[in-house]
Amino acid sequence: MRGEHAGYACGAALGFLGDLIVADPRRGHPVAAFGRAAGALERRLWRDHRGYGAAHTLLCAGGAAVGAALLQRALGERPGARTALTAAAAWAVLGGTSLGREARAVGGALAVGDLDVARERLPHLCGRDPQALDGPQMARAVVESVAENTSDAVVGALVWGAVAGVPGLVAFRAVNTLDAMVGHKSPRHRRFGWAAARLDDVAGWPGSRLTAALTVVAGPDRRGALQAWRADGGAHPSPNAGPVEASFAGALGVRLGGTLAYGGRVEHRPVLNGGGRPPAVSDIERAARLSRRVGLLALGVTVAGRLAVGAVRRGRKGVTANVSGRVTR
Repeated sequence: MRGEHAGYACGAALGFLGDLIVADPRRGHPVAAFGRAAGALERRLWRDHRGYGAAHTLLCAGGAAVGAALLQRALGERPGARTALTAAAAWAVLGGTSLGREARAVGGALAVGDLDVARERLPHLCGRDPQALDGPQMARAVVESVAENTSDAVVGALVWGAVAGVPGLVAFRAVNTLDAMVGHKSPRHRRFGWAAARLDDVAGWPGSRLTAALTVVAGPDRRGALQAWRADGGAHPSPNAGPVEASFAGALGVRLGGTLAYGGRVEHRPVLNGGGRPPAVSDIERAARLSRRVGLLALGVTVAGRLAVGAVRRGRKGVTANVSGRVTR
């Protein structure tokens, strides 16, 4: 057991480092392969019915989790192989470096006034209609996307990895990917994607709260982050995006939320940190740096938590063994 927890800690750290150095490949990414398989299954299963959507979610997310568990079990008690598997899984599911890279690409285009390039790159971050956005609105969209994806692409995966190892890492990423594919309220997916969206809400809950808490710790304005989280975190229509975006808004001193065009429709969302100023292009870099700090802290917290649980379990086993020995004698 001691080796298992230490092996996970080492593997998670190596995977995080791999994401920092290599980031996501342009082609052949495992998550993209999962997305293609899920899309193919959707084309076969789709009905305008929640039950079919639930079956799709169960087969995709459950299949990914079971496959990861079987692979981990097949490695047996070989600590080196299990550490390598954890490192590979962590690298595959973490997306913090790519998140920062895409945010800076949009920010760079906005900084030189090239709105066409910025609109071309924005869909790499979020599903909003870039043609409906001007420069300041795109800056706001990028900051909001960096905040939300810090939880979805980094912290949430680390939380579930600490809880359930490689199956936890893989399952969380699978659920999050399915939500991005079918969890929105388009006519095609309003019913079919319901199960994926609700499961993503549940899976993302602990990671989003940890992200908000670490934003308070790592942000340039700790008090502002905490106040915005407490005041506005529950106003967002997403139970998980709300605390994260509100804490980022308070930490950076900017105002987020409001009207946006998404998936061919206009939404009017509550304003987060209403006393802040509108986001500027320079806030994209500040948000990316904050995201990196939060990710590093999340790695430390989740690894420490995993090791602490292992230590407690070893202590309990030691006490049980001592008691059993006394009784036997």
